[in-house]
This record gives sequence, C-alpha cells and structure tokens, in this order.
Amino acid sequence: MKTLRLLKVVPVAVVLSMVIIKPNWAEVPTVPISPKLQSDPLVLSGKSGGTVHSNCGNISATPNQIIQVKESMPYMRLTVESLGQSTLLIDGPGGRFCVLADRYSGNKPELSGYWQAGYYSLYVGELSQGQYNYTLSISQQKKPK
Repeated sequence: MKTLRLLKVVPVAVVLSMVIIKPNWAEVPTVPISPKLQSDPLVLSGKSGGTVHSNCGNISATPNQIIQVKESMPYMRLTVESLGQSTLLIDGPGGRFCVLADRYSGNKPELSGYWQAGYYSLYVGELSQGQYNYTLSISQQKKPK
C-alpha cells in the first residue's frame, strides 16, 4: 500500500516542480528578424562572459540573446563589440559555431552570410575571466570594403 501511495505522489510532485520552476532560457526574450529590419543595424546589448568554460571562451549558462529568423535570408551579419576579448557562440538550425575576433573583422567577432529560418541562441563569451558590456549589431547591409 505504501508503495502505491508513493507512486501517486511522485508524478504529481514532478509535474508541480516543472510548472513552478521555469527554465532560465525562457526568460530570454526572442527577437524576431524579418527580411527587412526596422532599423539597420539592429543593436542589442548585454554583458559578456560567464561561469561556463567552453571551447568558445567563458559563456553564461543561458543564451545572452535568442533571435528568430522568420524567413531564410541570403545575407545577414552579426558583429560583437566589447572592451574585452569577446567571442560569439551561435547555436542554431545549421549547427553550433564559435566565432573569434580576427583582423579581417576589425578584431571583433563577426559572422556573415546566408541564414536559414529558425531560432538561434547567441552566447557572447569572453576569453578572459572578466565580464564586459557588449553590443551586438545585426545588419543586412554588406560591410564596406
């Protein structure tokens, strides 16, 4: 009898904990990206770095930003600017990519090209142990040469 009573209580407790305890990523607002941005560049901001050590620097446990590309886009560019040594980890429909700063991008993490429709979790990492304010620019304009 006691075993049967426990089986009835455990599923209820699991369901209640799932309702009461929301995953942290649910608190990150999703930014919709349409083929024509309302403002170009679209600028988002936050704090880089975090406590999770990854191959893409120190990142937070939850995404800094989530974007939803509504329709596949032939060209879009993401650029991170920060006082630190920032990185950009992108987890989306096409896979997971780590973007580091290089001379071509002006020593800023930058990724441009074709973007398929879907949700992208963006983690702005930091190669150092610090955390810095960052701006993330999303543009559909090609970078001037």
